[in-house]
Amino acid sequence: MSESTPENPAGRPVADHRIDAVPGDGRDETENERLDRNWNEMLQELRVIQTGTQILTGFLLAAVFQSRFEELDDYQRTVYLCLVVTSIVTTVFGLTPVSLHRALFRQRKKAEVVRATDRILQFTMAGVALTLAGTGMLIFDFVFGRAGGIVVGVAILLVVVALWVVVPRVVRRTRHIDLRG
Repeated sequence: MSESTPENPAGRPVADHRIDAVPGDGRDETENERLDRNWNEMLQELRVIQTGTQILTGFLLAAVFQSRFEELDDYQRTVYLCLVVTSIVTTVFGLTPVSLHRALFRQRKKAEVVRATDRILQFTMAGVALTLAGTGMLIFDFVFGRAGGIVVGVAILLVVVALWVVVPRVVRRTRHIDLRG
C-alpha cells in the first residue's frame, strides 16, 4: 500500500473524496460541505425574513379591524388589499424552502434545494420591498394625503433598491477589482 493512501481504523485503504469544490476561493471544502454551508447561511436569512414578513402580514391583517379603517377611500382600500395579497404571497415564498426541504429530504437533492431556495429568496426580498414601500405609502397617504404617500413610497423603494441591489453590486465589483490588483 502506498504511503499517501489513508487508512481507516480497520487498516483498509480509504478513498480520499476531499476534492475542493471551488479551488482558489480560500476555502477547503467539498461540494457537499459547500452546499451545507450555503444551506445554513440561507436558513439564517430565512429566519430573519420569515419573522419580518409574518409580523408585517399580521399588522396588515389586523388593520382592517381598526375603527379608522372605515375612513380609507377607494384608492387606499385598493392599495391595502394589494398589500395584503403581496404580504401573504411573500410570506408563502419565505416558507416555501421549508416545504421544499421537507419534500426532498434524504433524496440527495441538496444542490437543487440550495439553487431553488436562492431564487425563492430573491422573489421573497422583492415581495418584502414592495410590501414595505406600499405600507409606507399607504400610511403616509392616509395621514398626509396622496402626494405625501407617493413620495414616501417611492423614497422607501429607492432606499431598498440602493441598499439591497446597488450596494451589494458595488461591493462585489470592488472585491473583484481588489482580487485582480
